[in-house]
Amino acid sequence: MTARLSAIGLTMSLLLFSSTSWADDLTLQARNGAPYPELTPEQLVAFLEGKADYSRPLSPADGLGPVFNKSNCGSCHGAGTIIGGHGTIQVTLFGADDKGSFVPLDDLGGPIFQLNAINSECHEVIPPEATIIVNRKCLGALAYGLVEAVPDADLIALEDPFDSDGDGISGRAHIVESLEFPGTFHVGRFGWKAQIATTLEFSADAALGEMGFTNRIIPEESAPNGDYALLDACDLVADPEDGPDENGNHFIDRVTTFQRYIAPPPQTPRSGMQGEVIFNNIGCAKCHTPSLTTANDKSLEPFLRNREFKPYSDFLLHCMGLLGDNIRTGDAFECEMKTPTLWGLRWRDPLLHDGRAAGGTFADRVTSAIEFHGPFGEGADSAANFAALSDDDKAALIRFLDSLGRNEFDYDGDEDVDLQDFFVFQACYAIDSVISPEEPCAIGDIDQDGDCDDTDAMFFIETYDGEIADCNANGVPDLLDILTGAGTDSDNDGELDDCFCLGDADGNGTVDGGDIAAVLGYWNTNHPPVDLNEDGIINGADLTIVLAGWGPCD
Repeated sequence: MTARLSAIGLTMSLLLFSSTSWADDLTLQARNGAPYPELTPEQLVAFLEGKADYSRPLSPADGLGPVFNKSNCGSCHGAGTIIGGHGTIQVTLFGADDKGSFVPLDDLGGPIFQLNAINSECHEVIPPEATIIVNRKCLGALAYGLVEAVPDADLIALEDPFDSDGDGISGRAHIVESLEFPGTFHVGRFGWKAQIATTLEFSADAALGEMGFTNRIIPEESAPNGDYALLDACDLVADPEDGPDENGNHFIDRVTTFQRYIAPPPQTPRSGMQGEVIFNNIGCAKCHTPSLTTANDKSLEPFLRNREFKPYSDFLLHCMGLLGDNIRTGDAFECEMKTPTLWGLRWRDPLLHDGRAAGGTFADRVTSAIEFHGPFGEGADSAANFAALSDDDKAALIRFLDSLGRNEFDYDGDEDVDLQDFFVFQACYAIDSVISPEEPCAIGDIDQDGDCDDTDAMFFIETYDGEIADCNANGVPDLLDILTGAGTDSDNDGELDDCFCLGDADGNGTVDGGDIAAVLGYWNTNHPPVDLNEDGIINGADLTIVLAGWGPCD
């Protein structure tokens, strides 16, 4: 085990840590939904502008509608604080069955049913001719820059359309015509049927299909239920509705940049877990390919170029038996679905394209999703192999899947690193035995050397979301003084006991009129930082404490 540093030694290490780059050896993984840390200042501005557009609702005056599902991208592609992640919204598709073949009913507004309209006269209805009605959950848009940058040839190399090795897996690439450059063809990789090849085309297609927002790539509106006379009466904004800003960028350009610049979700612990061996052994990796590498193409941004990443997907089409959706899109058959990525799986609820694996614990959802891969189709053998596992092996596999999208140091999995996570890290830091990747403490073993040591502590400070205080001015963050035992925190509030100042309600290091104002401002309420005697109510007793401690803190 690495020896613990003294407070002075840790101070020197912190100075070294802050003055030299650790990027060549070890860096924190980007959090869910965060941008690449390598972005230039200009790229970061573009990312943030795109993120704002992604979340901003469009209005009918902007060109929303006349029929639409949601008014902004983030409504569908995002869960909680993870803008661009998998969502819970479902989109309805309809069509008709013709002797086992799907008919999209384009002339009646199919195959996408738009739930909303800018006024009641424009609303769509599912026509009586529709005999197939299905719901699809919205996929996430994380790290689309990496997905887009995988060479077509690499995905085609994963194909085995005739199952030549007899393993029951016959994935094939979906070759699709470019929306932006008609007459050119590429491997599709976006959407449940891999029907879109590039991020820009995905943005353009979704802008029209989900928001009724025409653009330079798809400039024509969708008529409500195919009624063009109704479209003429309802559509009040000239097409294309998306236009350039002062920099020449369109809405679809800005949201495309946002999606391309979202970093891949973290995998923690990053070195892997025993469950991945089980994942491979039962056949999951035959479709959920663990890693891919982007093209070494100078036209790509450096952080997207020649980069290995771990999506756990081959982006190919597979016939999924009862997990098919009965929809045909392009050359993707009714039973075929694209292998979805598994990154961020831990915070997805529901799972599967139609959300049929929903609720309960993460283990419940994952178990249900795997079981639904059988008894027919290309996932059947893996589902049967999973059912045959011991309870311990099932648990190990689920722990591994839970690591996909786990932020480093986020022990409670609430998408931040706060004081509660510090207390868990503190307990892990005190452990003298070797920490295996299977143990919860490994979430904070960033250098993966089998313990939570001073190197990990410095990374904890780097990612901590709370205030980094140094109230005793010794050059070491108070949390690290607490961690190393150089200071005490008897009330577990993340502050050194030695720095307690009676009456300092506003925490500015002196007891003065500001503290009186704080007490009066929260009078008769329960606001813990100002509740100096911690009796649950701010009143005259707290004011008395302020007066008794008047003056500079020692």
